[in-house]
Amino acid sequence: MADEDLTTLGPAAEPLAPTAPPAAEAERVPDQGPAARWLSGIVIAGLVLAALNLRPAITSLGALLAEVRAGLGMSGTVAGLLTSVPALCFAVFGFAAPRLARRWGPGAIVCAGMVAIAVGVVVRPYAGGTAGFLAGSALALAGIAVSNVLLPVVIKTWFPDRVGSMTGLYSMALALGTSLAAALTVPMTAALGGSWRTGLSVWALLAMLAVLPWLVVLLRRSAATSSAPGGGTSGSGETPIRITSSPTAWALAVFFGLQATAAYITMGWMPQIFRDAGVSAGTAGVLLAVTMAVGVPLSFVLPRLAARMRHQGPLVVVLGSCGLAGYIGLWSAPAAGAWVWALLMGISNCAFPLALTMIGMRSTSPAGVVKLSAFAQSVGYLISIPGPLLVGTLYQHSGGWGLPIALMIGLMVPQIAVGVLAGRNRRIEDER
Repeated sequence: MADEDLTTLGPAAEPLAPTAPPAAEAERVPDQGPAARWLSGIVIAGLVLAALNLRPAITSLGALLAEVRAGLGMSGTVAGLLTSVPALCFAVFGFAAPRLARRWGPGAIVCAGMVAIAVGVVVRPYAGGTAGFLAGSALALAGIAVSNVLLPVVIKTWFPDRVGSMTGLYSMALALGTSLAAALTVPMTAALGGSWRTGLSVWALLAMLAVLPWLVVLLRRSAATSSAPGGGTSGSGETPIRITSSPTAWALAVFFGLQATAAYITMGWMPQIFRDAGVSAGTAGVLLAVTMAVGVPLSFVLPRLAARMRHQGPLVVVLGSCGLAGYIGLWSAPAAGAWVWALLMGISNCAFPLALTMIGMRSTSPAGVVKLSAFAQSVGYLISIPGPLLVGTLYQHSGGWGLPIALMIGLMVPQIAVGVLAGRNRRIEDER
């Protein structure tokens, strides 16, 4: 990925003043009084609504995976492939997001992402067959992928002095959307007639709602650009960063990949683990919701706590230890201690907001953060692709959950180790 593609993504709403330094100020939105503050409120609403939509397409499927498999005639291996599709889409489209944003602006791409989520979610249950379902899922996940990378950039653009608190708000909304989809999908499906197709497609309404504030932002941006005396940037005055030569960047990418592996195995397979242990479908969905709901308050608090620490390694160890305890509990007594294991895995899954926070702390410049975010997330999601697929294959061929859970336990150990390395007080600019 060329450096110039990531250095300047352009302003989210306002054109650059002619005297603004192209690298340092390209992503700042100047304060222009009440109008700018009103627009900032719209951006906050758009940020929250977009974050709410970044996981329901995945967790709603996890809650109804057994019904989807039966309805489409999926094998365990194909179902494992289905749970690997999110990581593949996040990696592929995550690499493309900075280039798209440089061409059209982050706000426009996030808006398009919300449209893609809405269309993909409503189309996939009715596309016909497994191939159509996978294609609709890929469209929705493409929208999620570009938003994953660019929402942190929107935060940098609009709220450069409130990155910590806005990242916490973003992470909290993401966790809330995840848990709501897990908790409500099964009862909503029953209330809407019992069809899994309806239960999955209803989440398109939330994505359609998220489009509205971004349309306002785009209209405001278009008006401002048309009246600008000469918007645009000429490039960056900063020394280029070779992100692929940074040990810290690679440590963050591997840490991100392993925590994503754990998260998507949990979201895709945990309800099935509980159901196979004798837990009802509704209760299994609520257990997944508990796992995701734990992240709502912790995702708000954890970034602030991590930002105050010079080394985030201790937090990595605590979260990883909770994951190990939860997986061991799933292996030994899945039904008897279900609520405890769900709670522990929910704490462990908060490695995601911790990874986002460390991405922001491992660079001294906004351009460096954008590069690091795109690299760590895209490479990380590539790393996470085999995990859910392998779990499905092991489950089908072993006839139980012993081997898949052993795999989860085994992956948690290197996650802790590489997370400690990523948490060291270093900057990618110092590793040129």
